[in-house]
Amino acid sequence: MRLAWLVFFGIGVATTALASDVAPDDRFDVVVIDPGHGGADFGARGASGMLEKDVVLEVARRIGTSLEGAGLRVVFTRKEDRFVTLPERSEIANRAGGDLYLSIHANAAKDHEARGPETYFLSVKASDEEAMRVALTENDVFGQKAAVPDSDDIVAGILGDLILSDHMRGSSAIATAIQRNLARLNRSSRGVKQAPFIVLMGVNMPAALVEIGFLTNPKESRWLRTRKYQEAIAEAVASAVRSYQQTLHAMLGEEASR
Repeated sequence: MRLAWLVFFGIGVATTALASDVAPDDRFDVVVIDPGHGGADFGARGASGMLEKDVVLEVARRIGTSLEGAGLRVVFTRKEDRFVTLPERSEIANRAGGDLYLSIHANAAKDHEARGPETYFLSVKASDEEAMRVALTENDVFGQKAAVPDSDDIVAGILGDLILSDHMRGSSAIATAIQRNLARLNRSSRGVKQAPFIVLMGVNMPAALVEIGFLTNPKESRWLRTRKYQEAIAEAVASAVRSYQQTLHAMLGEEASR
């Protein structure tokens, strides 16, 4: 869908419609949820043996249940413990005609004191060295670093005009909304960042990647194992999506009445 620019201030949401050609019947209806990793791709591993692929699938399912309860159609890139390539994930999302793509992950670090959720949206360059480390980790499937080309020119060619499109502005907006909600759960919130994630490059819709916490932090790992905390994370994400949907529909209604 064609999105107008969303601008977020503090804990509220202010919107400015920049596009004059938004179709009144262009609704926000479909959310694609991408539980990271799966199958032989375990992702991060916690000190207790908990695997990223398992915890993010549980959280993703809970996000989907909440959004379906709000009347949205939810499409999963995987519903079970199976391997799905990064290009296949993008293909599933685009084929579904998604209005939003959410990739759910859990973090890991050599420093076991590192903790807190962080939310990403796509950029040619990472916002900092830690953001690039996370992107390289998530782009690395079975030790094959195919993911981030060395040349900024090559990456820019892949992204094309997407960087300047409403998809990027929508991605920034939903990432900000999700992180704001997650920060209410965990005071160690690490903020919104940008990085060149392969899984976000191929989707033709606003997209964000959510790192729900660190499996390598003993305390946070224990939280992530519990149903209560998983449900709290899922509701934080789903609530941000519902607010984003309501804002867009309100804007579409204003456009239709002009």
